[in-house]
Amino acid sequence: MRVAIAGGGLAGLACGKYLVDAGHTPIVLESRDVLGGLVAAWKDEDGDWYETGLHAFFGAYPNMLQLLDELGISDRLQWKEHALIFNQPEKPGTYSYFKVPDIPAPFHVLTSIATSNDMLTWYQKFRFALGLWPAVVRGQQYVEDMDKYSLLEWLRRQGVDERVNTDIFVAASKALTFINPEDVSATIPLTAMNRFLQERYGSKIAFLDGSPTERLCQPIADYVTNGGGEIRMNAPLKEIVLNPDGTVQHFLLRGLNGQPDEILTADIYVSAMPVDVLKVLMPTQWKEIPFFQKLEGLEGVPVINLHLWFDRKLTNIDHLLFSRSDLLSVYADMSITCKEYADPDRSMLELVLAPAKDWIDKSDEEIINATMEELKKLFPQHLAGENPAKLRKYKVVKTPRSVYTSSPGRQAHRPDQKTPISNFYLAGSYTMQRYLGSMEGAVLSGKLAAQAIANSLSSAHTSASATLSEKPLAAV
Repeated sequence: MRVAIAGGGLAGLACGKYLVDAGHTPIVLESRDVLGGLVAAWKDEDGDWYETGLHAFFGAYPNMLQLLDELGISDRLQWKEHALIFNQPEKPGTYSYFKVPDIPAPFHVLTSIATSNDMLTWYQKFRFALGLWPAVVRGQQYVEDMDKYSLLEWLRRQGVDERVNTDIFVAASKALTFINPEDVSATIPLTAMNRFLQERYGSKIAFLDGSPTERLCQPIADYVTNGGGEIRMNAPLKEIVLNPDGTVQHFLLRGLNGQPDEILTADIYVSAMPVDVLKVLMPTQWKEIPFFQKLEGLEGVPVINLHLWFDRKLTNIDHLLFSRSDLLSVYADMSITCKEYADPDRSMLELVLAPAKDWIDKSDEEIINATMEELKKLFPQHLAGENPAKLRKYKVVKTPRSVYTSSPGRQAHRPDQKTPISNFYLAGSYTMQRYLGSMEGAVLSGKLAAQAIANSLSSAHTSASATLSEKPLAAV
């Protein structure tokens, strides 16, 4: 079967990969000249990479890890020490380490909380661990039920000390969802904590050894084309054209550079586009269907990713860092954490500005000036004084609509991969799967879409065979 997939991000690529495995022919359509969607990367005029986001891989990403293994590229992940590292704003230039011992779950995480002595008191640790216990005992269903609360509301209901929120969960919420605890559904960070608590290496972090576009997306694309599929760049979807019965007749692709529009026909069609783009391209006839109407409750969150190249080393920490800054979320010195970006003498900090809703329309200069003021607090020994480190260059990458905004109540708006339209499916981390808006969620959504397609075609074939076998011999 020919399957047209609109969207060349991780969801669309993963869908294509697993359709090839099932014996089908995917045609992956990417509107831009670079694969990856929310993990896309580009080279600047100096040959340095800059990315859409700071992408960390976790041990609790089973579908991503399986995909890398199936592609034979697992060795491209550079695993770091099993720890979570937080800046201490009240002690500039110092860090708090939650080192996770190599012992069975959930005791490994609980031990890491208990043995970290420079952030929380013993009473706060006890209340923190006690508050998390229902997620351990009652599992994912309990976590899903907490979608009616914001994280801050849930913490207060559990009697968790306010300082645990300010010291840990503000940073964790911004890292996971790009919004603050009072705005995020409790389900999101609890899902992550549940995985970390239940899996021995769930919270262990890795970085790719190079750009996501080359080191992750291209191998998936090569797998698809080697399996008989197609990857088409600069092929933006203009319209989803319907048959009279509401099924998809064809995709209409927008012609670029003076070329005419193109009709692309297939047996099955998949949207692996962001939910905001899908809503814009939604056929009018579908907007009356409750399945599609609930998508109005989903919209992407603004995200800003920053790259700053300095004339000297600012840190020697080979890890992801939680800034605990009001302006910034997580960051890493990519000249240390990433093999391809390595520089023994100079730092390249990659940082996430979050929440970004008040900054997305500001100029790059305003954003960088504010970021540098925050970095002076994190690196006073290098960025203050008589001989501060110099910023050699920077890149600001704005994504006005990134992963879906995971506020309370959003779970009810997330659709399945199989739609009421018999030849139309969805992929994307906003669709219903347990890993939420993340790289893992995108990969899993693509896999689930491919499985749904394969299962539907198999069921149709079985039904047709059964009907044929029931006919009288003369009719055959």
